[in-house]
Amino acid sequence: MSTQRHFTAVLKETSCTLLLMTGLALGPSAAQAQTYTDLHDFNPSAGDPHTFSESNPAQGRDGDFYAESNGGGTGNGTVFKVSSGGTVTVVHSFDGTDGSNAIGGMTLGTDGNLYGNTWSGGTLGNGLVFKITPAGVETALHNFANTGDGANPANVLVQGTGLFYGTTNNSSAETAFKVTPAGVLTTLHTFSSADGQAGGQLFLGSDGNIYGGMNQGGQFGYGTAFKMTTAGKLTVLHNFNNTDGNQAAPGMVQVATGKFFGATELGGTTGDGVVYSLTSSGTFAVLHNFSSATDGHQVLTPMLATDGNVYGVALSGGSASCGTIYKVTPAGAFSIVHTFDNTHGCTPAGYLTQSTDGKLYGLASAGGADGNGVFFSLDLGLSPFVLLSPTSGKVGTKVGIMGQGFDSASVVKFGGVPATSITLTDSAYIVATVPAGAVDGKVTVTTGATTLTSTQTFTVHNSWSSGTVVPAAVAGAATGLISGKIYVVGGFATYGGEPVDNNQIYNPSTNTWTTGAAIPTPVWASASAVVGGILYVIGGYEGPEGASQAPTNLVQAYNPKTNTWSTKSAMPTARGSIAAAVDSNAIYVIGGNGSVLRLNTVEKFVPSTDTWTEEAPLLVGKSEPSAGLVGSTIVAADGFTTSGETGDNEGYTVSTNTWSSLTADPTPRNASCYGVLSSQLYVAGGYSGVSSKTTNESYSVSSKKWTTQAAMPTAALWQGSVVDNGLLYCIGGQASFTGAVINNVQIYQP
Repeated sequence: MSTQRHFTAVLKETSCTLLLMTGLALGPSAAQAQTYTDLHDFNPSAGDPHTFSESNPAQGRDGDFYAESNGGGTGNGTVFKVSSGGTVTVVHSFDGTDGSNAIGGMTLGTDGNLYGNTWSGGTLGNGLVFKITPAGVETALHNFANTGDGANPANVLVQGTGLFYGTTNNSSAETAFKVTPAGVLTTLHTFSSADGQAGGQLFLGSDGNIYGGMNQGGQFGYGTAFKMTTAGKLTVLHNFNNTDGNQAAPGMVQVATGKFFGATELGGTTGDGVVYSLTSSGTFAVLHNFSSATDGHQVLTPMLATDGNVYGVALSGGSASCGTIYKVTPAGAFSIVHTFDNTHGCTPAGYLTQSTDGKLYGLASAGGADGNGVFFSLDLGLSPFVLLSPTSGKVGTKVGIMGQGFDSASVVKFGGVPATSITLTDSAYIVATVPAGAVDGKVTVTTGATTLTSTQTFTVHNSWSSGTVVPAAVAGAATGLISGKIYVVGGFATYGGEPVDNNQIYNPSTNTWTTGAAIPTPVWASASAVVGGILYVIGGYEGPEGASQAPTNLVQAYNPKTNTWSTKSAMPTARGSIAAAVDSNAIYVIGGNGSVLRLNTVEKFVPSTDTWTEEAPLLVGKSEPSAGLVGSTIVAADGFTTSGETGDNEGYTVSTNTWSSLTADPTPRNASCYGVLSSQLYVAGGYSGVSSKTTNESYSVSSKKWTTQAAMPTAALWQGSVVDNGLLYCIGGQASFTGAVINNVQIYQP
């Protein structure tokens, strides 16, 4: 049942301007003004919702804030909204069959609907996940049966790509799940005592893993912090021992340094809770121990604001015993931003939300004029901004933009490129189409003299960008990715010249180059692969291109940790113009030129045993192929045969040691840039026999089809190829077959 009830009273607005003594953050003499405003005092006798537990206000497209209450309505809780000015509207009253005990919070979906869950109720009585339109039409997405799917969901859903993640808290089977907007729910993990129990808030890290905390269980019984893949593989990162925290259900957020900052409700040196830092590998540190009398007690979920600082609430404690709002800088400096005083709110619930107006908003479940809680804002002086949904897409994608003050004359730019198609919904929401020529970057909306900038970077898919040029231009180099750095080794600096011994190291995160130890025997057109953090440079030519190019069987191994090279067992067949693919920590070296040209030779190297074996040969002998592992198939596409450039495409099945023909590349070529992205082999550039290419195509093993993608900006062959973080890096190369060696770093975003 859905009802709409509007409560528009003349609500008192009490503003208090506070001075924040930031202590470690700004020093003892520095102060910063903060403005706390009590926007609405909840009054159940007037029909207001009440009793907020772990509830966060989520900003909708209309600029209003949507939240859940455990009380109010027909007695089973509500979904309600509050305007930034304090006007409250009950959007939906739960009747038990469609949910009860709404103690979580709301999440805005990319479709404009709000998503949440209820602890109990529903058709099976174990709680449910639901979506609700801003107009109040509720749809139950999944009723928990407690038959493997868990029961009693309690935390705010976390939005991933096209789905949501959450946890259930019934002690008989606590689970982590994912659910689609259509209601298809999949149990990802069932928690054991060792994993932790009484699960809490999840967070999606920048590495694509899910992070969270548990209130109980683990090695010492005081809870755990964990990471989990989106497929459900869980790793406990830290076991709390009470002195470093207890009850970690509040979860964590990720700051600019890459670390995660989290909170525990209790524990620490005083037992009042802690704020901690944690790395993805499990390095843990307590940043602050709360003291009830001054800082607060029972610390709840933190959030990250646009100033890069972390903010959160303590449920109680502080000078008025009503709770506090705290702040932690990325460096770990702690301060109290606001102390609740009961008159203007007490017992803050859940976590804070930053609105596009820059202010923080939240709920308190007690205090205020009627003692039933308040809706409040905290103005930290942070600038207004815009939010994007989605945050990536191809040219032509429609992007929703939330903000304020929009009108029909607003100008939207993607990375500085104006959008030509804009639709104004209202002053808080606008839809813009990604224009041709758009590049990765911030999105801006300019209305009159005011320009608002997105907090997120918009990623333009199927597009190219540039990195800092290679210090020493090179072609035919060996490449590999180790610990987030790209190694570019050997190659040649001029056409017909001797190979060079350079070891150039590119850091994509800083867009900078450094150097490493030179390769002992310079080579070009070798195969390269990384296994176990070691870069293997296999074969290649020791002399310049032509009659003296001298194929080798050397295997040179580089360890970046020690910055040293070593020699491994020689490849059985000396050859260059080869490609490599890695499967199960074994390197397959494919094709090439040796004493005989256009070889069909395939040899496997196992670094752990330093041994070689001969495998089934290619169906067609060729050099300079493009190769990679796509799913369970090693694909070897294109190359140069005795007849010239080829689109020959073959697939190797390791388990049967057999090759089979695949769909030929419509663009025959060799010496291309290539890599596997999103379960497809991408082939860019290369040489067609007449000229170097800009053509960029991808091959899908499952569909058996080639797809033309955005062309490479600069035609090149003999480029180094590396895939990192979902991007294909094409490094250096030659502008033409006998042309100049170039220093470009061309980066493809699929």
